[in-house]
Amino acid sequence: MPSTRRTTTVEFVRGSVRGTRRRALATLPSLFTLANMFCGFFAILVAIRGEYRLAAVLIGLSIVFDITDGAVARLVGAVTPFGLQFDSLADLVSFGLAPSLLAFTLFSQGRDEWDPLGWVACFVWLACAAIRLARFNTTVDPTADKRYFTGLPSPGAAGVVLASVFAFGDHLEGRDRLWVLLVVVVPALLMVSNIRFRSFRSLVSPKSGKPYAIIALAVVLVVGFALAPTVTGVALAYGYLLAPLLLPIVSPLAKLLPTRLKEVLS
Repeated sequence: MPSTRRTTTVEFVRGSVRGTRRRALATLPSLFTLANMFCGFFAILVAIRGEYRLAAVLIGLSIVFDITDGAVARLVGAVTPFGLQFDSLADLVSFGLAPSLLAFTLFSQGRDEWDPLGWVACFVWLACAAIRLARFNTTVDPTADKRYFTGLPSPGAAGVVLASVFAFGDHLEGRDRLWVLLVVVVPALLMVSNIRFRSFRSLVSPKSGKPYAIIALAVVLVVGFALAPTVTGVALAYGYLLAPLLLPIVSPLAKLLPTRLKEVLS
């Protein structure tokens, strides 16, 4: 069909629409990353005001947005170097600065002899989170086993802090405040360790082809948080933290599971 001014204009408009749609889809994951950063920044502000539980909830929302932006990026095919770096900067705010400041404001009761310990412990957290994110960005190995992370992921470490706030945040006074330092230092050191932690990205990926596993997990979590939010949060956060120790113990029980269920969870 011969090209005319009308057909040329129509094709130009269609191409512009497609280009705009592609740019919009490419921007979508960054909006979730921005929401992640906003929640982390807001958590810092409310932690300074002493609203510890609200700060913990906001860090929890940051974890949700951090998981979502990766799933959305893979869904729309918008996994880019910019998105990777932007996500890491947002994670440093939400899972580096926010948890360390939340822990310090919970730990500190004014200027006393214990405060320097809090400064050191919270800086160790921030430094380990930054090292963890930088190492992840610079050692992306396409041949590595995608089912595992090397070192505790920063959202998982942050989950330990926010679960601890809900579990025993109101009782951390006097000498008991030293428990806050353990809650901070242990996950921090695990972030920069070489211990392997299970990655569940295959479950939350929209192209995983395993919807039943994520649906079942979502139902269990919703019911758990609705009926016993503190217990569920502690079990989830500390269970993941201790997973490298617990898995060798419970792995023999995996032989009792049906083959189909093991394939879904693998």
